[in-house]
This record gives sequence, C-alpha cells and structure tokens, in this order.
Amino acid sequence: MIKYLELNEGFSEIVEWTPGCWVNVEEPNAEELQLLTDKFGLPEDFLNDVSDVDERPRVERNNGWICTILRIPVVSVENDVPYTTMPIGVMVNGDYVISVCYSRNILIPDFIEHTRKRSIGIGSAPDFILRLLNSSAYWFLNYLKDVHRMVAEAEGELRRSIRNEDLLRLMNLQKSFVLFATSISGNNILLDRIKRMYNDELDAELFEDVSIELRQANTTVTIATQMLDRTLDTYASVISNNVNAIMKRLTSVSLILMIPTLIASFYGMNVDVLISPDNRWAFPTIIGVGFTISAIICLWLRKIRWL
Repeated sequence: MIKYLELNEGFSEIVEWTPGCWVNVEEPNAEELQLLTDKFGLPEDFLNDVSDVDERPRVERNNGWICTILRIPVVSVENDVPYTTMPIGVMVNGDYVISVCYSRNILIPDFIEHTRKRSIGIGSAPDFILRLLNSSAYWFLNYLKDVHRMVAEAEGELRRSIRNEDLLRLMNLQKSFVLFATSISGNNILLDRIKRMYNDELDAELFEDVSIELRQANTTVTIATQMLDRTLDTYASVISNNVNAIMKRLTSVSLILMIPTLIASFYGMNVDVLISPDNRWAFPTIIGVGFTISAIICLWLRKIRWL
C-alpha cells in the first residue's frame, strides 16, 4: 500500500506525488515495489535490505540516495511471542522522502495522527527520521508495559502452581525483552550516526528529546530483562527444591514401609523365627513390632524434617 502525504501540512494525504512529499509504503506487493524502482529510481538493494527481518539499524548511501534503517516494535504474528521488532527504511534523495516497511504496524498511523493533532511541522528529512525514532521509543515503552503485565500474570499463576506452560510463557516474554533490547541499542547507535551526518541540519532540542526517550527505553528494557532472568532462575531453583523434597518424602515412605515388609518376609519363611507358630499371639506380636518400629522411624524422620 502506497500513500502520498504532505510533510509540511500536517501529513495531509494527496493523490499523486509532489516534490517534498512523504511516500509511505506499507506491506508492498510486487507491483508497488516495481513502481518504487521505476518511478522514483529507488535502488533495489535498499528494498532488499529492508525486507530482511533481521536487518540492523544503520545508514547507507547509494547513487545519491541515503537509506536510514531503524527498528520499530510490532505485534508478533506468532502466538507464543507477543511482540517483536521489524525494520523500517527511510530513503532520501533530494525531493524524495520514501519510507518502506514490510509489516503492518501501529506506529506509522499513530505517528501521522499525533503529528496532525499537534500541528507539528517537519522541515527536513533528518527531523522526519528523528521523529520516527522518537515514536519508536514511545511504542517500545508502551509495549513494555504490556509485557510487564503479562509477566506479572504468569508469575501469579506460577505462585499458585508451577506448570511448564507458565514457565514457557515467561521464556517467550523474555524473547520479546531481548528483541526490544537489541533493537533499542541499535537505534541508539543509529542516533549517534545521524548526529554525525546531519549535525548542522538537526534540531538540537528535538535531538535531545529523542536521545532521552531512547535512553529511557534502553534502561527500562535492561532492568526488565535482568528482573525476568532472575525470576526464571528463582523458579528453576524452586523447582529443583521441590523435586528434592518429593524425593525425600518418597525415600522416607519407602523406609517406613520397608520395616514391616522385612519382618513379614522373615516370618513368611517355612522356618521358626523366635516365636513358635503355635503361639496364638504370634501374628499380633509380629504386626505390633513391625508397626512400632515404623512409628519410631516416622518420628525420627519428622525430627530431622524429612517428613
């Protein structure tokens, strides 16, 4: 899908391209990609780079074009991992400002709506890229709140009953944290590169705001990742302790039952063992002795806290 939007007029949508407008491309098909290369002369290498879901944030030049790739958070199509990140490329060449993202996302529509509401004017391509980075930081923080809530829910379930499903859920949430941390770190490095490239053209106040937002997002995701790592380690220790406790109880029960079984085995042989088989108190005596010894062992195991 291709949309043409005026950069200096609150992102009002227009029918055809005009010099200086923003060409917003989302989930492009083959025909739209061909249009970008034929009509605008966009290098195919840039489109191939942006299509790679693992592409890192960076800046590249080719035939007068400058391609800036940043990573943004998106809702994952996988059921296990709630959120992931995708690359979005901003290609600039004179009057051409083209953004390409191969995944549908909330960031771009929200970015447009926010700019319209605030009547924000974007005077240059570097400012446009900075505002996209600022919007990405906002959505990283927004999605992090959702992941925090999911982590709290999973921890609540684990406190009631430790199940594999809840542990796997925490591991999948951990994947989102790792993806966010990697992408935010890459965007921070990209921000420094943009400053070196467009130092004279950048709005100093806007740059500082974006830098603060990205640092906050980076700090938040780092702390969240460390806390979740420690939580998983704690539950791993709890599971190990539970297994040890179960094994201790099973061993104790086996030891308690072994004594009556051993005594009954002795007297089940076809030989006289201390008590004459003609003695009418033989059976109660044997049973009583067995259970008495078992009771003594049971009290001793409780004393040493094995039961």
